[in-house]
Amino acid sequence: MSEQKYGGDQIQILEGLEAVRKRPGMYIGTTSSRGLHHLVYEIVDNAVDEALAGFCDTIRVIINPDNSITVIDNGRGVPVDLNHKTGKPAVEVVYTMLHAGGKFGGGGYKVSGGLHGVGASVVNALSEWLEVFVKRDGHIYSQRYERGKVCCPLKVIGDCDQNDTGTKVIFLPDKQIFEETQVFEYDVLKHRLREMAFLTKGIKIILTDARNGIEQERVFHYEGGIREFVTYLNKSKETLYDNVIYCEGNKDGIQVEVAFQHNDSYNEIVDSFVNNIKTPEGGTHLAGFRNALTKTFNDYARTNKLLKDNDQSLAGEDIREGLTAIVSVKIEEPQFEGQTKQKLGNTAARGAVDSIVSEQLTYFLEQNPAVAKAICEKSILAQRARDAARKARDLTRRKSALENSSLPGKLADCSDKDPKNCEIYIVEGDSAGGSAKEARSRSTQAILPLRGKILNVEKARLDRILENAEIKAMITAFGTGIHEDFDISKLRYHKIIIMTDADVDGAHIATLLLTFFYRFMPDLIKKGHVYLAQPPLYKIEKNKKVWYAYSDEELNRIMLEIGRDQNNKVQRYKGLGEMDAEQLWDTTMDPEKRILKRVNMDEDLESEIDITFSTLMGDKVEPRREFIENNAKYVKNLDI
Repeated sequence: MSEQKYGGDQIQILEGLEAVRKRPGMYIGTTSSRGLHHLVYEIVDNAVDEALAGFCDTIRVIINPDNSITVIDNGRGVPVDLNHKTGKPAVEVVYTMLHAGGKFGGGGYKVSGGLHGVGASVVNALSEWLEVFVKRDGHIYSQRYERGKVCCPLKVIGDCDQNDTGTKVIFLPDKQIFEETQVFEYDVLKHRLREMAFLTKGIKIILTDARNGIEQERVFHYEGGIREFVTYLNKSKETLYDNVIYCEGNKDGIQVEVAFQHNDSYNEIVDSFVNNIKTPEGGTHLAGFRNALTKTFNDYARTNKLLKDNDQSLAGEDIREGLTAIVSVKIEEPQFEGQTKQKLGNTAARGAVDSIVSEQLTYFLEQNPAVAKAICEKSILAQRARDAARKARDLTRRKSALENSSLPGKLADCSDKDPKNCEIYIVEGDSAGGSAKEARSRSTQAILPLRGKILNVEKARLDRILENAEIKAMITAFGTGIHEDFDISKLRYHKIIIMTDADVDGAHIATLLLTFFYRFMPDLIKKGHVYLAQPPLYKIEKNKKVWYAYSDEELNRIMLEIGRDQNNKVQRYKGLGEMDAEQLWDTTMDPEKRILKRVNMDEDLESEIDITFSTLMGDKVEPRREFIENNAKYVKNLDI
C-alpha cells in the first residue's frame, strides 16, 4: 500500500474568484437551471437595493438573442473612484472581490437583500464574460471581465448629463460551469421579477425577451405593493370581503408591511420576506404576525359575543383557514438561521410585527364590523370542522405498518419491507387493478385500486376529506399521516406511481390525486416520490410481431419503419383495462422497460403553482376558462 504524501505543497490557495469557479454550488446553490437564473436575481437585487435606498425607480432586464442578460437601472451608478485600501476603482473591487460592497456598515445602504456582498463578483466569476457600464458624474465608464478576470482598465467611453446616472451590466453565463442548461426561461424570470416589483412599492421592472426574433415584453409596476400581491394571489378565488387588510409601521428600526385577505377556500397561503428575500421557513416575523392575528381575533370575538364565555378559543389555524397573506420586513442587520436565508432569527422582528399588526388590526375590525364578523364566523366553522377532523384523523393514524390500524383491504401489498425498494401503484378502477395485481412483481410492487374519482380536496374541509374512503385508504397505505401529522420518515414506498387511463377521465383522476398530494402531503412531491406511469396509446401488430407506441409521433415512426399495408393491425388503447396482465407488465410496470415521469416542483414558483391548482380545481369558472384558452395551443393530437 503506497503512502500518499500530505504536506505544505498539498495545501491549495485559491486567489480572487477562483474559489467560486471551483465550488460554484457554495455560492449559488446549484449549477442547474435554478442556479443559472440565480445569476440574474443577484444583479437585479443590487438594483432593487438602490430602489430601497430611494435612488432608483426603473430596472430593465433583457434576455438577449445570444442568451446573455442585460440589467439596466437608473440608480446612483456603482462608484468609480479609487478604493483607498486596494488602489483599484471601486467598481472593479465590487466585481472582482468577494465580500466587497456598500452593504457592510459603510453607510451605502440601510437595508439590503445582498447581505454577503458576493452577488456581483460571483456572477462575474461564473460568466464567460461580463461588461459593466456606469453613468456617473457626467461620464460613462466601462470595464470588461472574462471568467472573473479584468481584461482592461476602467475607462471613460463617453459623456452624459450630470443627472443621468445608473448602471448597466451585461453577462453571458459560462458553459464550462452551467453544463446542463444554458437557456434562460422567460416564465421563471417573469415570476421572480413580478414578486420583486410587488415587494418594492412603486418600482417599475421591465422584462424583455429578445430571442427567436419575436420580442415579448412585460412591465411590472405596482403602486399598491403587497396589497396588489395579495389580490394577484387571490385572483382565482372568491374572496370573503372586498378590500385587502393592510398594516404598516416602523418599530425599533424595523419596517413592517403586512397585507392579507380571506377567501372561501380551506387553504392557507402566507409568504414571508426579509429585505425582499423570501423566507420559506418563516421565522420570528411570521411568528409575530400569527400571534397578533390569533390574539386580536379572539379578543374581538369575545368582546362582541361571537364567542361565549365557555366557548373554546379559536386556534390560529382556524383563523388562517382560507387566508392569503404577505409579511414583509426591512431590517438593517437580519440574522438568518443557516446559510440559505430560509428562516429569520431576529427576536426584535417578532415584537415589531406583533405590535404593529395587533394595534392596526384592532382598529380595522372596530371600523369594519361586517368584515370582522365574516372572518370570525368562518373561523368558528373551521374550528368545528377541525374537531370533527381530529376524530376522523384518529381513525387513520398508525404508528407503523401493522400497529393500531390494519392496511386497507383492497391493497395488495408487497413483501419487501425496505421502503427504498418498494413502490405503490395507485390504479384507476377495479378492472385495471386486477390486471395490475396479476402483472406485478410481488416482492417490490404494491397495488391500490381506486374506485372512481377521489374527492376534490380544493373544495372540501379536512373533516370531509378524512371521511373519503379512497383518501383514507391512501393515507393508511402510505403510513406518513397528513397535514401537520405528516412524517416522511414513515413513508412505506419510495415510489408512488399514479397509473390512470390515457384519456380525459384518467388525466382528471391524476390531477385530483396531485391536488391531494400538493395540499396535504407536499413533501412527497418535493422529495421526488411521486410519479406518473405512461401506458402506451397504441399496440401495433404485423406478422406476429408486436410494437407499442406511446405517442402519435412514435406510431408514425413505427409505421414508417415496418411499412403501411393490410397486414398491420393498430389498436388504440382506451383504457388500462384493455390490456391483459402480460401486456401491462411489458409496457407500463416492468422497471426495465417502463416509462415513468417524476412530478417535480420548483419551490421558487410555489405561489404560481398554488394559483394553478386553485384555478383548475376551485369554484371560480372565469379564471379556469381563461387558463384553458391561453394553454389550448399546447395540446396536440388529443384523441378522445
